[in-house]
Amino acid sequence: MVKRPNILLTGTPGVGKTTLGKELSSRTGLTFVNVGDLAQEGQLYDGFDEDYQCPILDEDRVVDELEDKMEEGGVIVEYHGCDLFPERWFHIVFVLRTDNTQLYNRLEARGYTGKKLQDNVQCEIFQTILEEAMEAYSEDIVHQLPSNSPDDLERNLEQMSQWVEQWIKEHN
Repeated sequence: MVKRPNILLTGTPGVGKTTLGKELSSRTGLTFVNVGDLAQEGQLYDGFDEDYQCPILDEDRVVDELEDKMEEGGVIVEYHGCDLFPERWFHIVFVLRTDNTQLYNRLEARGYTGKKLQDNVQCEIFQTILEEAMEAYSEDIVHQLPSNSPDDLERNLEQMSQWVEQWIKEHN
């Protein structure tokens, strides 16, 4: 039986998933996995996307790579997509949301331009990741959180840390 919960942190690139995930890991002792870093370390790619100028994730290999960790529990997975992961893996899913103007500025600061910049901002405007999460997972475990300011970050960390504590109490 799993003694610690698995959490999925998802949302459009630039909403603050990595910052939140690393800090939540630090506060709770859960293991943080950035799927982009995992893919890079293991070269878990299936080609290159010329339009977006980035490697294409080999989703099956990523899932295979994570399977054992997820079965043990206590993992925070961070990625901008969510429907590639089995529903059984997660006890809760958090979709971070950011104001479009702020997101545009954050992505521009990362060097996003043209189609890549526009498509990611549109993804946020149309709530693409939230809808993907609602379709991929039971709606009662999917929660959206604002991620616009340091205050939002602190509030989210506090709520998520409390949720982890409560989950551990109830399942041990």
